[in-house]
Amino acid sequence: MKDETPGAQSKSLTSGAEALRTSSWPIRNKAVSFFILHPSSFILADYVGLGLVLAVLIAIFGLTTNHFLSAGTFQNIANQIPETMVVAAGMTFVLVIGGIDLSVGSVLAVSGAALGICLTQFHWPLPLAFLACLATGLVCGLVNGVVTVIWRLPSFIVTLGMLEIARGAAYLLTHSQTQYIGRSIERLTEVHVFGLSLPFFAAFAIIVAGQIVLSHTLFGRHTLAMGANPEAARLSGIRVPANTIAVFALSGVLAAVAGAIQCARLGAADPNAGSGFELQAIAAVVIGGTSLMGGRGSVVKSFFGVLIIAVLGVGLFTLGAQESTKRIVTGCVIVTAVVFDYYRHRFEKG
Repeated sequence: MKDETPGAQSKSLTSGAEALRTSSWPIRNKAVSFFILHPSSFILADYVGLGLVLAVLIAIFGLTTNHFLSAGTFQNIANQIPETMVVAAGMTFVLVIGGIDLSVGSVLAVSGAALGICLTQFHWPLPLAFLACLATGLVCGLVNGVVTVIWRLPSFIVTLGMLEIARGAAYLLTHSQTQYIGRSIERLTEVHVFGLSLPFFAAFAIIVAGQIVLSHTLFGRHTLAMGANPEAARLSGIRVPANTIAVFALSGVLAAVAGAIQCARLGAADPNAGSGFELQAIAAVVIGGTSLMGGRGSVVKSFFGVLIIAVLGVGLFTLGAQESTKRIVTGCVIVTAVVFDYYRHRFEKG
């Protein structure tokens, strides 16, 4: 089931406004009227809600632990999440068109493996090795998109297959052994500004760029329209197949960027890297409010979702919670977010 088209939403809002004007219930306060009728009020409420959730989590862990509220804690959180931020940005675009990409963790691993092999065995310069890393992610994303479009297969199945293919390729490239890269790439994470690493600033720039593309470019508007109603988008002249392939290619490239960031942070290319990463990225995007039904999403709100999961994980760790407990709590948060999205969708349609 998909969201309503922009035209249908506009008609629904107009009808709602007319009903309120003709009813016996007077709206005397213009601010209240604007909040009820204007669609931007929902967007503002989303940001406020996510900010409140984040603030409540920080307050709870700050009051229940002795060391959570410190600059070091927040710096550590920020320096641990660049990979998730980058992958979540790509996953947002995929979910907005009504698809899903389960291969991002494995694509991260095989792209990192390509980077490691080029640096350690081929002795390529870092810029050229980085391009090979990006090309690996691009190829994986293109395969996902092309197979999904040409044979009209569910992206769930296609990317599940790529998950296995890319993971196997990572093992083949590295001979199932971690490739230690060392200083040639570790130095990228040694640059800090106010305790924040260079990868964090790079990931944040990608978040900002992704939001600009989604909200203020023709490609972004077409992406949203495709998720809301693919058939209406096709009839309006949008090249749905080409845009679908482009979205999956973007997701593959960003997974490769995340792979390079992880290699820089660890100083090595691990063929087991990114295992289960797809679920973490999807969780962050869903918590950020991107609809699983397509047609609605925000890269910045996905960033808030990443922060919420990271703060929750670190906070539970400081409380001494076991890994099993952390997974249960995180799962409950994800289910709550999906249920909230369901009721919000019904409210907006009503």
